Amino acid sequence: MFNSLSDRLSATFKNLRGKGRLSEADVDATVREIRRALLDADVAVPVVRDFAGRIRERALGEEVSGALNPSQQVVKIVNEELVGILGGETRRLRLAKNPPTVIMLAGLQGAGKTTLAGKLAKHLKGEGHSPILVAADLQRPNAVTQLQVVGQRAGVAVFAPHPGVQSELEAATGDPVAVAREGVEEARRKLHDIVIVDTAGRLGVDAEMMQQAADIRAAITPDEVLFVIDAMIGQDAVNTAKAFEEGVDFTGVVLSKLDGDARGGAALSVASVTGRPVMFASTGEGLDDFELFHPDRMASRILDLGDVLTLIEQAEKSWDKDEAARMAKKFADQEDFTLDDFLAQMQQIRRMGSMKKMLMMMPGAQNFRQQLEQFDEREIDRVEAIVRSMTPHERVAPKIINGSRRARIAKGSGVHVSEVNGLLERFGQAQKMMRKMAAGGGIPGMPGMAGMGGSRKPAGKNAKKKAKSGNPAKAAQERREAEARRAAGPQQAAAPGSAFGGSQLPEDFDPSALNLPKGFEKFLGK
Repeated sequence: MFNSLSDRLSATFKNLRGKGRLSEADVDATVREIRRALLDADVAVPVVRDFAGRIRERALGEEVSGALNPSQQVVKIVNEELVGILGGETRRLRLAKNPPTVIMLAGLQGAGKTTLAGKLAKHLKGEGHSPILVAADLQRPNAVTQLQVVGQRAGVAVFAPHPGVQSELEAATGDPVAVAREGVEEARRKLHDIVIVDTAGRLGVDAEMMQQAADIRAAITPDEVLFVIDAMIGQDAVNTAKAFEEGVDFTGVVLSKLDGDARGGAALSVASVTGRPVMFASTGEGLDDFELFHPDRMASRILDLGDVLTLIEQAEKSWDKDEAARMAKKFADQEDFTLDDFLAQMQQIRRMGSMKKMLMMMPGAQNFRQQLEQFDEREIDRVEAIVRSMTPHERVAPKIINGSRRARIAKGSGVHVSEVNGLLERFGQAQKMMRKMAAGGGIPGMPGMAGMGGSRKPAGKNAKKKAKSGNPAKAAQERREAEARRAAGPQQAAAPGSAFGGSQLPEDFDPSALNLPKGFEKFLGK
């Protein structure tokens, strides 16, 4: 959504790097480029004017002139001002003291209210609530049926006493106000703690439909009225938001279609103009593509500073704790990393959602956007097919996979042999790294850091041997000592328990003190 804006802002800030002091001309040029970037992104003109004015005022003050790195200070100022026009702070749903909490959805035709109702219900169900959907959109053809299908996919109850309009030739006959009122009563009877009322889409200039929305609000007295707006609507977002503010008086905004390729001016305009916070964002077509709107995190995404917190939250939400505990135990016991483990980890990543979206949340991802756009999401499916085409023994011992086995695996998974070879090569590298880390050596290839591995050179053929003394008497003494050590035998030549000692161990010896891998105790005889 904000790719174009991010590119423009990044190019603007790049021109400031390396400057120890910013002149007024530098500030004016930067503010001018920011203003152009926001206008090109369809941000409302009044919002752009106020935004640019505040940045210029702060950039010319002591806040920047006294900074050690003026360019980074300007980025910090822009980030703070972006957070301000996006709402300032995260706003969550206000739950009723006496359930059920009633949430009413309103918005333009085609904004995606019905699908968003299912997303919101699934999101709230995941937080431990028991929501119910109420089908009060009786004007749009098959709107009730669509809500029932969405509710079934989300796993939540749907109250739909009236079928609504089934075709474009059929006139609306039901009473949406009565359906909404009955839906709230149904929630009380069935002990649902949240009611989500889906209303018909309406235009800002449609006085009759706007009055209907006001009547529904008066009948059910909602705790929250969420205005669902298409994030791709552009400059008209402000006029539409003002019309709904006057007609319905909404309490929060939900941005839909935030994954589109439009310029995203609505997201930067609505909260600032109406004074109502953006509370949720719909980021895809799936029911799980829905998230709480955080102004600070969205500003970081726009400035290409990443959104690691959202990435962590998604991982915590989708990660299988039992599987993670199993892998942690296996890692602690220094058991070998197998292809079954590799497949389990890939499936865990898949549950988190789109790889492209996750990678775009990393700082600096805009620099690699072209490569990320070319990434094929089906690559995980191909990896899974390859691994599942192997026998259980091959997954545990991949070294036995010879040429004929590779050809069989490639044929069974529908890929070329080269893809099987590539997967096995990558797995081999991952397995080596896991072994190194499990053994306490850290990450391979990190020289010069204690405990990180890679800093010790193995003693090989070229290892320097101990030089013999040039003094004949001393050399003879060394030979006599060596012969005495050989005559004494290995049990006395080395300390008990050392790397070169014998099998005789002290009576009070505790094998656990050596911190050996699990199962090695059987090799320590007494």
